[in-house]
Amino acid sequence: MRKLLLSCFAALSLVCTSIAAAQPVEGQNYIKLATPVSTQAPDKIEVVELFWYGCQYCYQLEPSLDTWQKELPEDVNFVRVPAMFGGIWDLHAQLFYTLEALGVTEQVHNDIFSALHNRTHRLATAGEISNFVAQRDIDKESFDKAWNSFAVKSQLQKAKRLAIAYQVTGVPSLVVEGKYRFDIGSAGGIPQTLEVADFLIEQERATP
Repeated sequence: MRKLLLSCFAALSLVCTSIAAAQPVEGQNYIKLATPVSTQAPDKIEVVELFWYGCQYCYQLEPSLDTWQKELPEDVNFVRVPAMFGGIWDLHAQLFYTLEALGVTEQVHNDIFSALHNRTHRLATAGEISNFVAQRDIDKESFDKAWNSFAVKSQLQKAKRLAIAYQVTGVPSLVVEGKYRFDIGSAGGIPQTLEVADFLIEQERATP
C-alpha cells in the first residue's frame, strides 16, 4: 500500500512539474520591456498585434488570431498596429489606417491578406490599392480623400513611435499591456502564441 501511495505521489509530482514547465517563461517565451509603453485604454488589458499584410507568418496567424480576439472578455482591448519598415510596408500601413478611418477594416482586411498571398494583386501603388478597395463596395472618392487625410498621417506617425518603443524588429509580434513582447518563434508556434497571450493577460488581471 505504501509503495502504491509513493508511486501515486511520484506520478502526481511529475504531472505538476510538467504543468509548471508548460507555463511561458520570461526571457524564453516572452520578454519584459525595460520601459513600459502607455496603453490606449488604461482600464483594460491591451493586446497589440504588429503585422504586415505581406508577411506570410502574419497571414498564417490571422485565422487563429481573428477567432481568438473575437472571444476576448470585456476587460481586454485588442489593437492591430501595422509595422512600418519603409517602402511597401509603409504603403500597406497607410492602407490599413485609411480603412480604419472609414470604419471598414473588417470588410476588407482578410481580402487584402488573400490577395497578396494568393498573388492575385500586388497592391504596390496607391492607384492599385484604390482600385482594389473600390471593387469591394468602398466608395473610391471617400477612400482617396481619407488616404491623404491628417487623421491617417497622424496614425502612421503614432505607429512608427510604437514600433520603436516596443523595440520590434519583425512581425508578427504581440505586446501585452505595453510590457511584454513575444512572437511565433519565441512562443513555439501559432497555438502557443495565443497561449502566451492568454497567460500574460491572466497575469496582468491578477496584478493588484
